Amino acid sequence: MFDGFTRSLVDTGEATICVRSGGSGPPLLLLHGYPQTHVMWHLVAPRLARDFSVVAMDLRGYGDSSKPPTTADHEPYSKRAMARDAVAVMQHLGFERFAVAGHDRGGRVAYRLALDHPQRVSKIATLDIIPTGEHFRRADMTFGLGYWHWFFLAQPYPLPEKLLGADPAWFLQARPNRPNVHRPEALAEYLRCFRDPETIHASCEDYRAGATFDFALDEADRGSRKINAPLLALWAGRGEVGKWYDVLSIWRDWADDVRGQAIDAGHFMPEEAPDATYDALREFFSS
Repeated sequence: MFDGFTRSLVDTGEATICVRSGGSGPPLLLLHGYPQTHVMWHLVAPRLARDFSVVAMDLRGYGDSSKPPTTADHEPYSKRAMARDAVAVMQHLGFERFAVAGHDRGGRVAYRLALDHPQRVSKIATLDIIPTGEHFRRADMTFGLGYWHWFFLAQPYPLPEKLLGADPAWFLQARPNRPNVHRPEALAEYLRCFRDPETIHASCEDYRAGATFDFALDEADRGSRKINAPLLALWAGRGEVGKWYDVLSIWRDWADDVRGQAIDAGHFMPEEAPDATYDALREFFSS
């Protein structure tokens, strides 16, 4: 995987971030979702590297990136903190302004990055999300049962950590309603990282931050700040987001220039439908 890419560790001052970089052309940052690592882009990134300088990083707390100590308000695992890492990584690589695509949790980092650092982001693509605050404001029984892990992982320490730690491989691979859509080599990498108790704790902190610090940031920005970079919203045609929400209408409350479409896949679009995901991202970022 990632033939022709270089692996490096970048000290951002707050965390040490694992980075894969390759290709040439305009810079494009790729951010992963839960409970994965940058490896989730392994079927898409090498193709994008034909036209872009591609950077795929492990978010703090995930993969081979460091797991900083947390605080009572969970700010070290907020999307604002992860966005600071992204800016520092790209600056380290010589990129002051760049495009960004984020799936799942990485999509939440991407839109926070575009809000907090508008001068850095030329274009943004979000994959299978709407803003965090919009989820919580619309939460009902359907959402609670469908996205139950949002509420489970956000429970106070150490409840979710102890339960996940009892059998992390089962939770990652075989829990109910989770299709096995990952290639064996990618799944092996996710399992390697997720078996680390520090990763489990950090990922819970990510969700605790989502329900508190991130939600508060979204509420503060609602109606007062918008993303000024062109935004592409992609969602899983066989997933829940497109069934529950008018995705484009919601994003148009948060960004001035929005376009998007469903991809014929489940939630893990870059792995389930790499061709369609690549085509949509390349067209948007090349235009």
